[in-house]
Amino acid sequence: MTASSLTRPSSKASACGCGMKRRAFLRTTFAALCLPSLARGNGPSPLPSFDRCLEHFMAARNIPGGALAILRHGRLVYARGYGWAQREQQIPVQPTTLFRLASLSKPITALAILRLAQARRLSLDEPAFDRLGLAPLPGKTRDPRLEHITIRHLLQHTGGWDRAVSGDPMFMSHPIARACGVPSPPGPRDIIRYMMGRPLDFDPGTRHAYSNFGYCVLGRIIEAVTGHPYETWVRRDLLTPLGIRSMRLGRSQLRNAHPGEAHYYMADNRTAPSVFEEVPSVVPAPYGSFCLEAMDAHGGWLASVVDLMRLSAALPGHGGSLLTAEMWQELVRPPAPPVARDAHGRLNDMYYGCGWLVRPIQTPPGHNIWHSGSLPGTFTFWVILSNGMAWAVLFNQRREANGLPDTEIDGLLHLAAAHVQEWPESDEFPRYYRPSS
Repeated sequence: MTASSLTRPSSKASACGCGMKRRAFLRTTFAALCLPSLARGNGPSPLPSFDRCLEHFMAARNIPGGALAILRHGRLVYARGYGWAQREQQIPVQPTTLFRLASLSKPITALAILRLAQARRLSLDEPAFDRLGLAPLPGKTRDPRLEHITIRHLLQHTGGWDRAVSGDPMFMSHPIARACGVPSPPGPRDIIRYMMGRPLDFDPGTRHAYSNFGYCVLGRIIEAVTGHPYETWVRRDLLTPLGIRSMRLGRSQLRNAHPGEAHYYMADNRTAPSVFEEVPSVVPAPYGSFCLEAMDAHGGWLASVVDLMRLSAALPGHGGSLLTAEMWQELVRPPAPPVARDAHGRLNDMYYGCGWLVRPIQTPPGHNIWHSGSLPGTFTFWVILSNGMAWAVLFNQRREANGLPDTEIDGLLHLAAAHVQEWPESDEFPRYYRPSS
């Protein structure tokens, strides 16, 4: 799973990170946005540039289905589905269709941690592993540097694990299960015990290396602090008070899919070895080639685009009170040096904060935050801008070696927004949420 984008409040297509030269990108995209829209809906679309953006992006990659929702100054001004949630039965995507979020799960875990810090139930700078009460596997030695990993390090991906060096344990089900003496796939605590007996790849806090495993640990910290299962606590403290009742953790196998969940596709219908011992050895890649249940806190959530906009509206800057101003500053605070600094010690123009990529904005002062997510059969993108806008897009297929970057959606959405002459004044949230009792 990845978290790559260059989101900024600009009409320039350089925000897309797509590798195309700017003029060629703008020329191609503008032509696409001028094509007639094929999106379903009752009557003419109030935001046709966004419809054409999604259709252009999906058609170029042959993506079966996607969904988009847009927030403006705390109001849900647009929510729409495109294409098929289930292509074979021609079930259309709705704004309420559930999609696997992949790494968009990390901002959710980060918000839950920040809420606990806000309630003084933990400190972001306390040692992370002290809470867990776990030991390495028998015969393995604990790296003494584990004592220096803080919760903040885990949030900012500076804990000391580099998947480019030692692999990503969240995708190593069979060898970890063998080492632990448990059936495959192993659970999060088995994975943590296995990793506690392996050396770190670098000293904590000295550099950034994106780590799914670090967020697995954060999920167990939430459980240790609250005394509740990870999903139970997040739904109780974060989601239910906002009226979000459909979000839940996903399941790996197709037979266990939730009602209202999209079907996931591979462009080449790829199969892969199963990590589940009780199922056939080869499975469709989105359904059992990895263990979604073990990925709960870093990649396991299901949500609709409307759910993500409800969460966006609950944050400071959009009229929400989910976090205090102090805790919002913790979310966007840059890592301590030397992380995210150039050779002269200057802070980079973007960095990974607590659960989100962050770009400080000078005029007016503020921060853009965003995240992307990717798994076999899934690509997701969530943006919250300092100008009062936010949007999320979810797809049931990701790019598979066709030379087209998924992150092009960033520039396309900014360009679509620049084409809007008049934004809707309505608020669609009442259609989807009931006040909490």
